[in-house]
Amino acid sequence: MSMHVSDIFWIKSIAGAGMSFIAKKCGIQLQPPSIILIYEDQLKNNIRKRIMPVRNFSKYSDCSRAAEQLKNNPRHKTYLEGISMEQLQKLHSLLKGHLGGQSLTESLKQLELEETIDPEENLNKLDDKELAKRKKIMDELFEKNRKKKDDPDFVYNVEVDFPQDKELDSCSWDAESDDEF
Repeated sequence: MSMHVSDIFWIKSIAGAGMSFIAKKCGIQLQPPSIILIYEDQLKNNIRKRIMPVRNFSKYSDCSRAAEQLKNNPRHKTYLEGISMEQLQKLHSLLKGHLGGQSLTESLKQLELEETIDPEENLNKLDDKELAKRKKIMDELFEKNRKKKDDPDFVYNVEVDFPQDKELDSCSWDAESDDEF
């Protein structure tokens, strides 16, 4: 079977440390559904490609479970050590979108939407699984934007005065007296 460049989607380069295989690129092949890994064999000092077919996977499958099964598969485990579980889940969700009839760009947009937080969304109405997902996204964003002591633009004890253009409105719950307690 011939493979076309348009049939393969690469997600990003990754490097693992402390193993004989270093992952360089990880992507998907849409037909047949497969995860493709470009890696460097440090013992033989050459670049190789590994195609891992995704079997028993449909548009109704759980992407996190499928990614975990692939990562723990004894045939692929040593090759996938440098690939994060999140990246494997993203690749599986792209395959799931393709199997569901979505184009690659639609699947990518959906992934991007799932990884962003809507500030107007009421998090109190989410179930525990979705809330944990949103909290994880917020934690990752916080860590990404956090200023560390080693950063060149780090400033200790920053004080900011916020302008007050108009007088603050008081809330009705704030107007009640403390005598009721």
